[in-house]
Amino acid sequence: MDGRNTPENWIKFLRSYGPVPKNENMYDEHIRSASKRLKVDLITFLHPAREEVLACIQAADPVSVILTGTAGDGKTHLCRQVWEELNADSGSWGSDDPYLKTTVLFNDEHGEPRTRTLHVVRDLSAWVPHKGQAWPQDRASLLIRFCESLFHSSDGEDVFLIAANDGQLVEAWNTLPEPTQAVGRTRNLLEELLVEDQKFREGVPLRLFNLSRWGSGALLRLAMEALLQHGGWAACEALKAASGEFYGPECPIRHNVDLLRRELVQRRLEALLTLCDYCGVHIPIRQIMLLLSNAILGHPDAKERLMMPKDVPGLIRDGKTAGANLYRNVFGGNLTPALREGISIYVALERFGIGQETANRLDNLLIYGAEEDNLRPYFDRYMTSDTFYGATPSFKAAQREYVEGGEEEEERGTEFLRQLIAQRQGLFFKIAEEDEEEMRLWELTVFQFAGEYLARIIVPLTIGQSVERHVVARLVRGLNRVFTGRLVVDDRELLLATDPKASFGRVSQLLEDRVSVMPRGDERVDIHYKAPFPVLRVQMGRDDDLVAVLPLHLTRYEFLVRVADGALPSSFSKECYEDILAFKSRLLGLLERRRARTGNTFESDLYFQLLDVDENGKASVSYLEVRDV
Repeated sequence: MDGRNTPENWIKFLRSYGPVPKNENMYDEHIRSASKRLKVDLITFLHPAREEVLACIQAADPVSVILTGTAGDGKTHLCRQVWEELNADSGSWGSDDPYLKTTVLFNDEHGEPRTRTLHVVRDLSAWVPHKGQAWPQDRASLLIRFCESLFHSSDGEDVFLIAANDGQLVEAWNTLPEPTQAVGRTRNLLEELLVEDQKFREGVPLRLFNLSRWGSGALLRLAMEALLQHGGWAACEALKAASGEFYGPECPIRHNVDLLRRELVQRRLEALLTLCDYCGVHIPIRQIMLLLSNAILGHPDAKERLMMPKDVPGLIRDGKTAGANLYRNVFGGNLTPALREGISIYVALERFGIGQETANRLDNLLIYGAEEDNLRPYFDRYMTSDTFYGATPSFKAAQREYVEGGEEEEERGTEFLRQLIAQRQGLFFKIAEEDEEEMRLWELTVFQFAGEYLARIIVPLTIGQSVERHVVARLVRGLNRVFTGRLVVDDRELLLATDPKASFGRVSQLLEDRVSVMPRGDERVDIHYKAPFPVLRVQMGRDDDLVAVLPLHLTRYEFLVRVADGALPSSFSKECYEDILAFKSRLLGLLERRRARTGNTFESDLYFQLLDVDENGKASVSYLEVRDV
């Protein structure tokens, strides 16, 4: 061992990423000093935006770059990766100055080597004066110079790389002195790019990278790979520890690392973080590293609820290794409720309700699986085989007391129910893909159709394929049931129905028109991707202003599918219900626009179409003619 990545220092380094009071490793400016102090290699991976950012800066016609996003998205870290790739002075990066500059080599359009100056503002919040203070002349001049480079002819000798949280970006330009028109144009441009979620404007040498738009699941994969391949684990394995020792066969830290290396565990974690994105919640890199650190080291009886090597022998001796349950740690189960509620990633994961949601088949497996013949094979596969966190002696004893005990065993029953939460969480990561459907894996979550949403909506759109027509039809059936307020089964046409008194009535009896789901003339209904969500797109004519889209985030998809299958979910139905009615109102508006444009309004003036629904849910129409008296 060369003195680097020693097991003690490695775990101490990893521990500081977790939910501890002083998690300085969560900030890029402290990572290098901690690495040097502990003689531990950095946990590093290349950010997905790195190559594109470098290409902007090194191009013959340079393009300046702004990195934005939420706190913890890795903006400063990406700036450092670019700085190091350009062979800039590594020593100057360690300074406290938020502004650095270096010379960049590039080849011009003739292939001749040339140089330009790269100006890096790695933390705009530290560059901008505090509220109420005047701008220092040199700082204002630099940003004004940046603005001028965007809108006035430039010889390409200067290129800028600026990192700023999205909330700070426009605010900085709001306070900047405006001696030139370019400052105001830059401020307006930044506002437009942020609001419209765009990267550039044609003809302006600027690219805005919003790091919050990179998928949380993909970032998790990169972070896990970097963490699990770190040399610190090889140093731990080199100890060749005996039973009862740190990193021996009974060590919970070692077991948690082994679990995290399992492809199934990684896929389920990636699915959860991907679904967070499609719930409108981005998980930044800082929170991902906290999640991974806590998953491996978490234990409620350890100091600050994170283990160190010295804790392991005592936990093994006292029979408390089950408290390090990775499946529970993933959801912050080792933390106090107050601490967990203050950490955004656990707030996001709690929304899925994994562990809290009851699922009859899976609860029967956990409670009676050891005794019932039809459940025993699954119990043995997912519980008995897991001697660390599955059917442990503690769990078996609590299970037996729960099944056999009476009212006097209420306290012990409560303990079993607490363990049941952790076991449900474990099943979410253990049930094999081939058993997902039979075991109804996603019933462990609030979003019972989340797996279907990923497989049938997100995956096809991600690889450029169309969503299957029967999936679209199911959503249309859900829409029709909300639009009409009746349990119709129609899914080949959208039924645009209204109430005689108000278009927002719960039951709508007047059919205004139908929109074909399959292409018919200029009509069609399909699903596209329009960042940041898939959208259900309804086209009612060839003109662009006869198209309406409904963003299909996970909650809305869950709502529509449940409605299509006949059940209104009371837990989140009201907001979704109102959203769908608002979408219906937009479609009715497009219908009126189409009628006015085509002049085809006479039919609606002559008769009403009354919507009837038979006992099988099939919609039909009867006509009520309007006559002059």
